[in-house]
Amino acid sequence: MGLWDRALDAAGVSDPQLREDYTQQRKLVAGYRRSSYLAVRLLLPPPLLPHVIAATAFMHRTDTLLDSGPVAERAGACAEWVKEVRDGLAGGESDHAAVRPLLHTVSAHPGMRGRVEDFLDAAAMELEFTGFATEADYQRYVDAYALPAFMLIAGLIAGEDPATGHREACRMYIDGSQRLDFVNDLAEDLADGRLNLVRATLDAHGVTRTDLENARDTPAIRSLLAHLLGEARESLSNSRSLVGLAPPEGRPLFRAMIEIELLTATAAATKGPGLLRTPARPPLPATARVLLRERRRTRHPR
Repeated sequence: MGLWDRALDAAGVSDPQLREDYTQQRKLVAGYRRSSYLAVRLLLPPPLLPHVIAATAFMHRTDTLLDSGPVAERAGACAEWVKEVRDGLAGGESDHAAVRPLLHTVSAHPGMRGRVEDFLDAAAMELEFTGFATEADYQRYVDAYALPAFMLIAGLIAGEDPATGHREACRMYIDGSQRLDFVNDLAEDLADGRLNLVRATLDAHGVTRTDLENARDTPAIRSLLAHLLGEARESLSNSRSLVGLAPPEGRPLFRAMIEIELLTATAAATKGPGLLRTPARPPLPATARVLLRERRRTRHPR
């Protein structure tokens, strides 16, 4: 019996159809961001693994529906998905293969219901997103959308009685992670017609959208990218308090997440204006060292 089957057993997933549903969600998550999936698979206790996979798949599916295609089509697809999930939560069952694992996870972890509802409520904001004029606009986005998304996973790991300050530490982490993503995904976002950087910050550095779209290598762009990545690194470094506020079994994963994000920020800084053509990736050997170190710590959580 493999690790995944043992994890399904430990999580109380016995029905063959439901096991297949969870397995399909695992494949989706593994294909989305391999390093994050490996971290979860290696570092979480087996009883938590399928539930975190289900939460991650739900978040990613929702996010993809919000971002893909013309606005009118996105609105319709998102409304249909939100109704599917809400109907499932109300009735406790669903014919949708992507909803059934989420419902089982909610039944196993009742606190998850409120976090799912919060995230669904936030979906409308992401659907209407047109960019950030000011830093205050970005901060509202973190509170209204990015943090509820992260709490789907962080809340599962924290359990039903999280430590005081846990949510604030989660916010610090997701602020840094979101800042990093918006810089590292510039090439992809611009190709899709999106610009997720604060316009006031662009103006302060004398950079235009056209400069970014044309992938210009100028002192202004180098200064802008260094500034943005510095902000991301500061928030990520300050979020290390999250490790101590997590239950012992969750600490290796949170440590790894923070360290891999910091490795990515370093790689992005090295790449510089090259980010306007392709994203940076954390070095594989360094990432492997982080995962192996934290894997050893799962045997003696602290």
